[in-house]
Amino acid sequence: MADVTDVKAEGGDGIRTFPFPVDLSVLGVGMQVGQMGTGRTWHAADAPLERVHRIDFHIVMLFDEGPVRHMIDFAGYEANAGDVVWIRPGQVHRFSGTGGYRGTVLTMQPGFLPRATVEATGLYRYDLPPLLHPDEAQLTALRSALAQLQREYEDTTTLPLSLHTAVLRHSLTAFLLRLAHLAASSAEAARRQGDTTFTLFRDAVEKGFATNHSVSAYADQLGYSRRTLVRAVRAATGLTPKGFIDKRVILEAKRLLAHTDMAIGRVGVAVGFPDAANFSKFFHQRTEVTPAVFRAEIR
Repeated sequence: MADVTDVKAEGGDGIRTFPFPVDLSVLGVGMQVGQMGTGRTWHAADAPLERVHRIDFHIVMLFDEGPVRHMIDFAGYEANAGDVVWIRPGQVHRFSGTGGYRGTVLTMQPGFLPRATVEATGLYRYDLPPLLHPDEAQLTALRSALAQLQREYEDTTTLPLSLHTAVLRHSLTAFLLRLAHLAASSAEAARRQGDTTFTLFRDAVEKGFATNHSVSAYADQLGYSRRTLVRAVRAATGLTPKGFIDKRVILEAKRLLAHTDMAIGRVGVAVGFPDAANFSKFFHQRTEVTPAVFRAEIR
């Protein structure tokens, strides 16, 4: 893989960026494919892979073993055997001890494929998930396409360089089209799951907001982790789960303040605040007015 030892470029945030090492690829073509693992030259021995860095090329890793933890854009991912990690140019990432990485790694230089292929394969779809979990049939097809690509990459004698490069582009395109379909399908499945998760959370909040303001309690009730709730609620509303709960509590409090003659203390009790002072503080922090002022202004 990449020899990054001679590169000194840094971004404005001080994170080093490493270019595609054309000089290490077979015949200088704009891609590499080979095996990861101990004793294999898939990265430079002194490359700072376990430190945060950027690349200006694509990396695709198909794992034969796991689990392997990898950081991408400051989010942690755990890949297991049969999983695929796809890192795009400009993304910040970090390896977690390269001795545990086993499988096949593909790197590709931007510009190696024509624009139409780039668009068809979604090479710069940064909204797609970097960690992919192909099913058995998808994995078999990906392994077959990647193995064919590796055979073509290593066969430097059958064809002249121009044809060799053309064949590589076609084989790489076939692999990436499969990978892109998997990534898009995974994103859609995650979106549907997120929609379901949010809907269940929304319904639970609607039933319980008057007594339950705890994100952890809702997560336990629904059988989700806090992280799953955060992703689903943020995707659906732009809010955190706590922000969503608080917004619903405030809405109910405003309704009661505006349309009933209940004492402010009783309004607080009705939305889960037995202590009137705590309710007034909560209401003021989120509306910039006290419950009394809101009631006076709305009537």
